[in-house]
Amino acid sequence: METIDVVVVNKTVEAERVAAFELARADRAALPPFTAGAHIDVHLPGQLVRQYSLCGSTQDLSRYTIAVLREPGSRGGSEAIHAAVREGDVLRIGAPRNHFPLQPAPYYVLLAGGIGITPMICMADELARQGARFELHYCSRSPQLAAFRGRLAAAPYAGHVHCHYDDGAPQQRLDLARVFGDAGMDSHVYVCGPGGFINHVEGGAALAGLAAQQVHREYFSAAPLDTTGDKAFEITLARSGRRLPVPAGRSVLEVLLAHGVDIPVSCEQGVCGTCVTRVLEGIPHHRDMYFTDQEHASNQQFTPCCSRSKTPSLVLDL
Repeated sequence: METIDVVVVNKTVEAERVAAFELARADRAALPPFTAGAHIDVHLPGQLVRQYSLCGSTQDLSRYTIAVLREPGSRGGSEAIHAAVREGDVLRIGAPRNHFPLQPAPYYVLLAGGIGITPMICMADELARQGARFELHYCSRSPQLAAFRGRLAAAPYAGHVHCHYDDGAPQQRLDLARVFGDAGMDSHVYVCGPGGFINHVEGGAALAGLAAQQVHREYFSAAPLDTTGDKAFEITLARSGRRLPVPAGRSVLEVLLAHGVDIPVSCEQGVCGTCVTRVLEGIPHHRDMYFTDQEHASNQQFTPCCSRSKTPSLVLDL
């Protein structure tokens, strides 16, 4: 996968445990265009690759902006970028990809939980530029943990932004029934944040009578998997006929890489979709947060980084 060398031209503290990084091409050329909701792969020290949403303006291709929460239980990515990456450093990034694009709608409800504000602030900027009707709800445990508060307060759409803090007064807490009731039945909902927050929003949207197709989500990380019941199975690589056993304690991805089968991989949690592989025979045990329920039911593709098999074997288009 092609990469771009970029220089960290600015690193700022946006909130407690949140740092923003502005990245410009090392050759000073314009960066590839992107749309609101897009993310980039960032190659970090220690051969780590992580995905971060672009939260700058889609109209400014002189630099990209990302913001990263320093996670206490980090798998290494957020710790590496906070501790080791400084202004003037050169990083490699991938071209923007968008699995969370804005769809045409008469009204938009944007809901961000914590660091989930990163794609949402880009969406709000873009919707305001287009003259679209929208509102943005930003939920955080406290104002000190909420990134981009100054930018939101100064935005031309500040009157459409509503902040909700866990440690604030009860009357300012997020009331999904009121939000969806006021927005109307033809609105589209975009939500990003922790899994529990996304589940809460999806449940509230369903109670309000919104169709599943009107609710769009993006996860930043997957919940820990319970692997105690995992069983061994076999995969067959259709193009070569090779048959490889997958033990209970190893992922399909690990087995493929160990046998020299090189497939693209990034998050290793079933969130980003980088490693998606076509399934020709067998029924996957889907554990990803990438596909929709309908896509899971079709069993045409799966994520070998975390998903397994319900059948004794899978035949993969590899």
